[in-house]
Amino acid sequence: MIKVAIIGAGGVGWTRQLARDILTVPELQDTVFSFTDIDEARMRVSVEAVKRLISRHGLKARVLSTTNRREALRDADYIINAVRVGGLEAWRKDVEIPLKYGVDQCIGDTLGPGGIMYGQRTVPVILDFCRDIREVSRPNALFLNYVNPMSIITWAAVKYGGVNVLGLCHGVQHTTRLIARVLKAELKDLDVLAAGVNHMTWFLKIRQKGKDVTHELLKAFESCHDVPELADEKVRIDLLRRTGYFCTESSGFCSELTPWYRKRPEALPEWINLNSISHHAGESLGGWRFNMELQEYFSHATQAATEEPNIPLEPQFRSFEHASYIIEALETDRVYRGCFNVVNNHSISNLPPDAIVEVPCYVDRGGVHVSHVGELPPLCAAICNAMVAVQRMATDAAATGDVTLLKQAMMMDPLTSAVCTTPEIWRMVDELLVAEAEYLPQYRKAIPQAKKNIEEHGSLGRHTLWPPTRRKPRTFEEMMKNPEDKFVKELQKILTGQLTRAQ
Repeated sequence: MIKVAIIGAGGVGWTRQLARDILTVPELQDTVFSFTDIDEARMRVSVEAVKRLISRHGLKARVLSTTNRREALRDADYIINAVRVGGLEAWRKDVEIPLKYGVDQCIGDTLGPGGIMYGQRTVPVILDFCRDIREVSRPNALFLNYVNPMSIITWAAVKYGGVNVLGLCHGVQHTTRLIARVLKAELKDLDVLAAGVNHMTWFLKIRQKGKDVTHELLKAFESCHDVPELADEKVRIDLLRRTGYFCTESSGFCSELTPWYRKRPEALPEWINLNSISHHAGESLGGWRFNMELQEYFSHATQAATEEPNIPLEPQFRSFEHASYIIEALETDRVYRGCFNVVNNHSISNLPPDAIVEVPCYVDRGGVHVSHVGELPPLCAAICNAMVAVQRMATDAAATGDVTLLKQAMMMDPLTSAVCTTPEIWRMVDELLVAEAEYLPQYRKAIPQAKKNIEEHGSLGRHTLWPPTRRKPRTFEEMMKNPEDKFVKELQKILTGQLTRAQ
């Protein structure tokens, strides 16, 4: 019997999916789940959903829940992190305040002002988690982080938190499936080597039935007309054209991690698809808009979220999220291979050894084993090195409360530096610090000066908050006017646990 704690268990769709994946493994069907969240009402929905799952399948697993995080982590073998510090209101500030300064973000949770500030809010909380894990969880308990900004959070947990941590993302799995569709290949016939920095991980080698097709990919993308999602991938395909390699994550993500695509409002429509239902297609503030609609839908359909869909606990219905496979490998010695976020330690030889990189690893009862990748191609390495420079400064600023280092990190951010002058960056950070002060205890001594700067000199943000590339979140009533809308149907499936990332 193992104990798996989930911090931020109020996200019912995510929590149920992770629990279902673990319970698919016969040896893990007596797992004790320990849920904790600051929102007790939302957590109760998750508890009820997972209890129904356990009851339907007649398992020995148990679900415990508490708002006392330390108690939830006591004697835990595995801790899964799924929190969003500040919620959607802080996220809105992350993306709206920079938009006033012309920094147009689609997602804003990896790099850019949004990702940097999200890291500043989250790192102090992560370090509290790490302290509790060291003090009350099992010796060498494994901290599985699913929270963005992935590299910053994982770096802080390693450097300042002193815990055994893996950063987990699903970009490689998603993108491998997209590549298979474009190549018209069976997933089982593809073997890929992917490495880089989270949300900018490069497919360095793609083999189809043993044949190297890496450099046939661009032609395949340009000639493919039966994969509708490719209309959303203008940026990724352009990066493939310029670098020779395809990368993980969507065009919306990629466009804000580089200095080339979102620097001028008049050029932005060339790189996004406003006809898409996907919030990853590049729309301004698309990630925030999508999650506002998801929250709105959830608030009106809570009961549906607890219903357990009649999906068998069989391997073909297990999602491709890493967590359950890692736990299974460590507990049963069945080897699992995936790309995880770990300390580089020379795995990628032309990125800094202390950076957090996303590289191939394999797991067995002996632990997590990191592969040696070698060099990234020069332009791919340059893009990743620019990201690492920002992540290093942002991590250290978040852990120490060094406001100058925070502003310097923002200066070096690729998108921000493509748009803003240095005085604008300094003032933008002041505005962000004041707006998000309640979540930034490490900056309590710097925030009064930030307020004074704004009072004496005013804001330098002059841009509109509602460019043509931004959509307003819909109300529940507006969404229900067209229940056959593809986006609404996906929300329904997410809420009721019918939309799984099945392999």
